Amino acid sequence: MIAGNPKLFEKKLWSDLGDGDPVRLVECDGEEHEAERAVAFIQSLRAQGGAIADDRASGQIRFSDFAILYRANHQARVFEQKLRAAQIPYKVSGGQSFFDRAEIKDLCAWLRLLVNQDDDPAFLRAITTPKRGIGHTTLGKLGEFAGQWKHSLFESLFAPSLAAQMGAKAVGSLHEFGRYVNDLQFRADRTTGAEDAKALLLDWLKTIGYEQHLYDGEDSEKLAASRWTNVLDFVDWVSRRCGGELRQEGGIIEGEKQTVLQVAQTISVIISLAERGDDADVVTLSTLHASKGLEWPHVWLAGINEGLLPFKADAEDMTPQRLEEERRLMYVGITRARTTLAVSTLRRRKKGRETIQGIPSRFIAEMKLNENAGAKEDPRERLKKLRAALSAKVDAAPPMKP
Repeated sequence: MIAGNPKLFEKKLWSDLGDGDPVRLVECDGEEHEAERAVAFIQSLRAQGGAIADDRASGQIRFSDFAILYRANHQARVFEQKLRAAQIPYKVSGGQSFFDRAEIKDLCAWLRLLVNQDDDPAFLRAITTPKRGIGHTTLGKLGEFAGQWKHSLFESLFAPSLAAQMGAKAVGSLHEFGRYVNDLQFRADRTTGAEDAKALLLDWLKTIGYEQHLYDGEDSEKLAASRWTNVLDFVDWVSRRCGGELRQEGGIIEGEKQTVLQVAQTISVIISLAERGDDADVVTLSTLHASKGLEWPHVWLAGINEGLLPFKADAEDMTPQRLEEERRLMYVGITRARTTLAVSTLRRRKKGRETIQGIPSRFIAEMKLNENAGAKEDPRERLKKLRAALSAKVDAAPPMKP
């Protein structure tokens, strides 16, 4: 493929590892389907185990052996969602994680408080975001009271002796917050299904005035609107989980519905694991630009479509010089992989708020990939076969002697 660029230096590629697996071309229905297949790709290879270039002795494939690479930061969001749903640890390189954005952290703090009212950091973030007239002096006194009696901050709200520590107005504001959290928890534990969950979440955001909070806190109305869009995307994601929506080959199917509180519990567990700080064994999500100079045994190149890679804006002509730059970027992505490389394209892709037809990148043709290779067998099916084979071996094994 890189031969399509003028040759400043002749490139002669070679490998110490010999012939490996062919490059896989994976055609996906859309962004969510693509992310699901990337997750299945990771799960399938880890289930196979076996020796890899960097860890031949143990024969183990670690999460840190995988990277998902893409052209633009916005492509990371759906991969993050699917990795979290599969409880696969990851880190975002070359961009900010969607779930690390301030507005999403605010909402997650509320959800964590619903799950565990003894979570003091979540309590402090929720009670101050948005601001509700409860200042640092009041919270300081509440903290002293909680420490004295060895209670959590939330548990201390309704202590009869709290009134001796602060004025009636401050106690009233704390009680109002506590009652609302209890009411929201009650409703979240009884609300299931996508539509009802979305209605509950939007009512919650309206009640606490979160949209206005975003606009009041930003000088730029455009930036505030972007942050509010992130909030609505988060609400949609939680709602779909409550509705049991699952994407599989061939479309959307109905899975087991969950309550809002159950989804909040899942989010709380995942965030707690991430906050432990042990990020040594994690999947890397990275832009192609940020991946330069790095390598991984197993790489998934995402969104290899015209308009994404090579990138082309509506009003921009694809000049020969620009095309050469994009081809070099694709070359960077390909050569990040040591052992396994999967390249995915989209039949339909999002462009702003619209969904348009996806056209495979010209670079796929330049790579001379067989379009049928690797596209027919979904990694999820391969994973099922491996599990079935393992189960058969266990069933066929002779009984253990007592």
